[in-house]
Amino acid sequence: MAQQSPIYKRVLLKLSGEVLMGNRAFGIDPATLKRIAGELAEIHHLGVELGIVIGGGNIFRGLSAGEYGISRVSADYMGMLATVMNAVALGELLNSTGVDTRIMTAIDMNRIAEPYIRGKALKHLKKRRLIIFASGTGNPYFTTDTAAALRALEIDADALIKGTKVEGVFSSDPVTDPDSEFFNELTYRDVLKRELKVMDMTAVSLAMAKNLPIIIFNIKESGNLKKVVQGHRVGTIISGEVK
Repeated sequence: MAQQSPIYKRVLLKLSGEVLMGNRAFGIDPATLKRIAGELAEIHHLGVELGIVIGGGNIFRGLSAGEYGISRVSADYMGMLATVMNAVALGELLNSTGVDTRIMTAIDMNRIAEPYIRGKALKHLKKRRLIIFASGTGNPYFTTDTAAALRALEIDADALIKGTKVEGVFSSDPVTDPDSEFFNELTYRDVLKRELKVMDMTAVSLAMAKNLPIIIFNIKESGNLKKVVQGHRVGTIISGEVK
């Protein structure tokens, strides 16, 4: 059977740090990291140009810093450093599979990664290099969701896809609410009006301004990433209008 072609030429994947934990309570699960790297490599070999914004919640979450008596600004910078650790780990696995990978950071740390420069990022993509964007936007008070939307627009991505631990967008937390409603499709305004906990409001507003489709899906289920880029109905799609 012939391989189905992807419907997107270039995508930005927001990968939450929590996904890398697998079934662990903290850190990186080697088996999960290897599986995700393998699926990313497969998508890359299909011809999709990939940018990844990675989170750091498996190592440190800035929003919980108050428990430690750490200021929000310092905590957010700690969270940015956590994303760099995840980026280095994922980058190593991807390079080992033969995918030419570059890590670009919004905070200069030249011994570890390249500084983020839009023009250079575009050149990497055109040369068939996968890019991992780390350290968020480089600014406190901005989430990696916002960084993902920003980078997606900057690299002219065809879609912003977010890999999470749940099937897509629900009216409430499906873990605690068995009556939670699943949405196949939503508009940007639906998400903003209902204040759905899918991405932060800044990220959704950025996508809405340029009509950038957002797809939320369960990346823990093997094969879902490939299905998304091939255009299968997986997860929840957020766009300007519901079809």
